[in-house]
Amino acid sequence: MTPLVAATATHTDATPAFLAIAFLIAAAYAIACWLWPFRACARCDGAGKFRSPSGRAWRYCRRCDGKGAQLRLGRRLWNGLNKR
Repeated sequence: MTPLVAATATHTDATPAFLAIAFLIAAAYAIACWLWPFRACARCDGAGKFRSPSGRAWRYCRRCDGKGAQLRLGRRLWNGLNKR
């Protein structure tokens, strides 16, 4: 039996491909934060208010102040960097 040394001896470095894919994902997220800076509120699911079990009474969401939207994390970082 001959060992398959030649098949396992070649090793390609995956770092450049990984960095290119990570850069593309980061660029796509940055473009998404530029086009759509807001996301639906996680607490009220974008409704801006909570209803009581009877459905008659409601109150505004405290997290989003009744707007139903919050800034994305990437947009908050961008605004913080541009503020200085």
